[in-house]
Amino acid sequence: MAFHRRLLHFRSSFNRRSFSPGAREGFNGSFRSYNATLTPEQTLLQIVKEVKQDGADNLVMDDEIAKIRQEFNAAKQSFLKIPEALKEMPKMNPEGIYVNKNLRLDNIQVYGFDYDYTLAHYSSNLQSLIYDLAKEHMVNEFRYPEVCISFKYDPNFPIRGLYYDKQKGCLLKLDFFGSIEPDGCYFGRRKLSRKEIAEIYGTRHIGRDQARGLVGLMDFFCFTEACLIADIVQYFVDAKLEFDASYIYEDVNRAIQHVHRRGLVHRGILSDPNRYLVKNGQVLQFVKMLREKGKKLFLLTNSPYYFVDGGMRFMLEDSTGYTDSWRELFDVVIAQANKPDFYTSDHPFRCYDTEKDTLAFTKVDAFIPNKIYYHGCLKSFLQITKWNGPEVIYFGDHLFSDLRGPSKAGWRTAAIIHELESEIRIQNDETYRFEQAKFHIIQELLGKLHATVANSQRTEACQLLLAELNEERQKARRMMKKMFNKSFGATFLTDTGQESAFAYHIHRYADVYTSKAENFLLYPPEAWLHVPFDIKIMPHHVKVPSSLFRNQ
Repeated sequence: MAFHRRLLHFRSSFNRRSFSPGAREGFNGSFRSYNATLTPEQTLLQIVKEVKQDGADNLVMDDEIAKIRQEFNAAKQSFLKIPEALKEMPKMNPEGIYVNKNLRLDNIQVYGFDYDYTLAHYSSNLQSLIYDLAKEHMVNEFRYPEVCISFKYDPNFPIRGLYYDKQKGCLLKLDFFGSIEPDGCYFGRRKLSRKEIAEIYGTRHIGRDQARGLVGLMDFFCFTEACLIADIVQYFVDAKLEFDASYIYEDVNRAIQHVHRRGLVHRGILSDPNRYLVKNGQVLQFVKMLREKGKKLFLLTNSPYYFVDGGMRFMLEDSTGYTDSWRELFDVVIAQANKPDFYTSDHPFRCYDTEKDTLAFTKVDAFIPNKIYYHGCLKSFLQITKWNGPEVIYFGDHLFSDLRGPSKAGWRTAAIIHELESEIRIQNDETYRFEQAKFHIIQELLGKLHATVANSQRTEACQLLLAELNEERQKARRMMKKMFNKSFGATFLTDTGQESAFAYHIHRYADVYTSKAENFLLYPPEAWLHVPFDIKIMPHHVKVPSSLFRNQ
């Protein structure tokens, strides 16, 4: 019947219009050409033939859509319960070491460590301290409005690995390939819609020219920075005051640098170490184990000596015999190293007098045990120690200050990412894995649907199925995102399932990564750490296959 209706329609159209034998309008408004030498009767026969073919094609397409609909209905039934197969899937170790590049620990003879967030662990109270000190400096010294003093740090807003656009004032979460996550773009504290993102950037992909205006917020102090930037932008927006987004970034960055360089944060921590520092005897156990195995150890930090000394004494005060002699654990201790310039500059080392708080003027051409050194550079460090690149591994939390320089210098690198532990625990949760598998099967069905039907051929049934699939996919996305951070989701993943830009930098600059340096205690010091054979990008990610939902 459908075929006869189409044919009657074309007969009627054929008789009504002034017929041009060279062309006719197609189903979607396009024109098909015909041989101008054909008679009208011959042309009509050709049209009838094509209508028959189109009808047959539509029947096939309708059948394919019906099959996809049937798969979707079957999947929805399986969504009502978590498949038993999920419980059988392996779970990743939150305290594991994850490998981007093969690493033989038996070849590592020298272990280097950053201090902050690597050897020293801090409580969540530290971010509020930095935030408060920085906002006070901006009000008192940069003459920001007094109301900024009332701002409070929000630990639920930022994540590590965001970017700030100094030209447009947006906080962005980017994926592995440099595209903006649709639900990860904020102007102040307001999330921008996809339409607004398109109006501002034209496209979700950040090009090379646009990338020049972005600054990465990659270390552990970036939580404070991202939150303070967003709060100040939001204040100016609400107050309807004009502002330059680049000035806000520069001022926030200067304020945070000031409270660190002037020692305000350091003195705040040492004045109440129980509030800010976390004692951890495993760090001492790890370092002692390395010493017993004959490894060389060095500490390379941007922090001043008095701060490192106070922190180490506090963290080790419950460990008999090491409160006053933590320096004996290290062959070389370098403070105020000025990373990342340390890796590229020619600054000389200075010997630091811990009693007089002064720097010596004598040239440093050897590192004396139990002495403290300031400044310096990688070139001099290698000349003095004779430690070759591949036998050295350096542990740090900042991708650019700690890991990029050593990586380029030939050292092996270990990234310390405290959020990794909690994120893996979430990924191991059956609720998350259920939503992840749900997301994947819907993605597969959407792929089939788009491959089957062109835009111009979407029937009402197709449009309905497309809308339902998209709605289910969005639900799964929102559920997974909520399990991590309500504003930006997971640190390593976007809500579209892509690895994040932060994951890209970890993959590029870290040979291995883990949540804490002392996790290495779980592995023999002669272990061979290999990249898993079945990974695509990040080795700690396990993707739940959609096949688990079939035949449930």
